Amino acid sequence: MANEDGRTTYVLVDGENIDATLGSAILNGRPTPEQRPRWERILDFAQRTWDQPVKGLFFLNASNGTMPMSFVQALMAIGYQPIPLAGESYEKVVDIGIKRTLTALAARQGDVLLASHDGDFTPEIESLLGTDRRVGLLAFREFTSSALAQLTDRGLEVFDLEGDVHAFNVQLPRLRIIPLAEFDPLRYL
Repeated sequence: MANEDGRTTYVLVDGENIDATLGSAILNGRPTPEQRPRWERILDFAQRTWDQPVKGLFFLNASNGTMPMSFVQALMAIGYQPIPLAGESYEKVVDIGIKRTLTALAARQGDVLLASHDGDFTPEIESLLGTDRRVGLLAFREFTSSALAQLTDRGLEVFDLEGDVHAFNVQLPRLRIIPLAEFDPLRYL
């Protein structure tokens, strides 16, 4: 679905990467249900931020031959197109799927938001920059790959999943640089 000028925002979610970063780098363990991202908020944020229709693509690793059907159904109910990919044990199927999709988007109109911290996507993201296309990253800023972070000089917009997107119901125990305008001393008292 595109707006009157034909533009759509494509939201590509690297769920494995977001989940791994949340679990291992922020929570030091498996997230509880209330600590998990509210994926619908990402689609809402994308629509509000760039004021155009959104197409959400959620990449899943289904190499073990199964899919988490309740999660897949929930994704579909909130507007995502789940993309369950399978491959050999040595293949990073989600990364390969996202890289191929980013490459395919280079030949289409539309803007792109990638939810990931993974620097493996740098060449594909870089190839989308420098045009009239808006390109953004949805991530925890402090865990974003330095290769991706360097692309902000070229026009990549970075949106923090917690601070900008408000994708969580609870405040996460993050240690990060706090812009003075955002500092709330009550959080630390």
